[in-house]
Amino acid sequence: METLTHDQVRTYYGETLQSSDDLKTSACCPAEAVPELHKPILSLLPDEVLSKFYGCGSPIPPALEGATVLDLGCGTGRDAFVAAALAGPRGRVIGIDMTEAQIEIAQRHREAVAEALGHESPTTEFRLGLIEDLSAAGVQDESVDVVISNCVLNLAPDKDVVFREITRVLKTGGELYFSDVFVDRRLSDEVRADEVLVGECLGGALYTEDFRRTMADLGWADVRTVSESVLEVEDLVLREKLGNANFVSRTVRAFKLPDLIEDRCEDYGQVATYKGGIEGQRHAFMLDDHHLFEAGRPMQVCGNSAAMVQDTRYGQYFEVVGDRSTHFGLFDCEPVAPSADGEPSGSCC
Repeated sequence: METLTHDQVRTYYGETLQSSDDLKTSACCPAEAVPELHKPILSLLPDEVLSKFYGCGSPIPPALEGATVLDLGCGTGRDAFVAAALAGPRGRVIGIDMTEAQIEIAQRHREAVAEALGHESPTTEFRLGLIEDLSAAGVQDESVDVVISNCVLNLAPDKDVVFREITRVLKTGGELYFSDVFVDRRLSDEVRADEVLVGECLGGALYTEDFRRTMADLGWADVRTVSESVLEVEDLVLREKLGNANFVSRTVRAFKLPDLIEDRCEDYGQVATYKGGIEGQRHAFMLDDHHLFEAGRPMQVCGNSAAMVQDTRYGQYFEVVGDRSTHFGLFDCEPVAPSADGEPSGSCC
């Protein structure tokens, strides 16, 4: 049995769902609190853009000033518009979606949103296309600084192709930052072909280990979890179909640094200090769920973490002491236990 086709997904998001209130589960709804930095931007967006947007996180990284951002499965453009505000008038945001009804909404509001943001002209453009074929959508090799996506990659029938395309279009040092639904096992053919389960972002959920293998095969040796939350499926009919599968909404980040990222955390005696200055994270920068850099406080880091904050656009905000001339073995770099409120309680080391 095959997974759902593109046409079936288009129908679900273009016709079946009229707003986020029509969803049967919380999988395609934001699981994270909206960052304070984003709230005033969202207040400027049209109600139509917000009400017909479906996502499972807030996958928009900081420090986007002047960046070229690609939003995969942009829908009505909510995240693309937020990214445009953060990237400023020198930035550029490209949104790609295969559902014409969604793209039409985003295109219709781009002029008004640009004016609301204070931009002389729109810095967003929206293209109808498949995220499996970014070439057809006009996205060139190594032309993008940041790729974002919000609960869309699970809908792709061929996820390996999508991640291969992401690898192609990102510049060296570029960042992949996305939120999606992950599952703890491979799902049955029946589940993966169920129109409602796939449309609700459950049937096509990424099995964590298959995702890890796919990324490793493409040269992404160290993919970090920023945050995650458990998804509860309360609909009894859907829960019966899913059996014992467990789902989480996870925000993930990775950097295209093929010559610097290793498949284990290695110790080179490096120390990184966050100098502060990133809007929205001026006093502390969270790299992932076990690296919280307090401004001005030196932290021992593995070679991978050093590269992530030194050889990317974040480099201007960090001072890294040391290089890879001397190796001290494996680095103890494990996620810390969450605190009582569910947030990471510190950093590694």
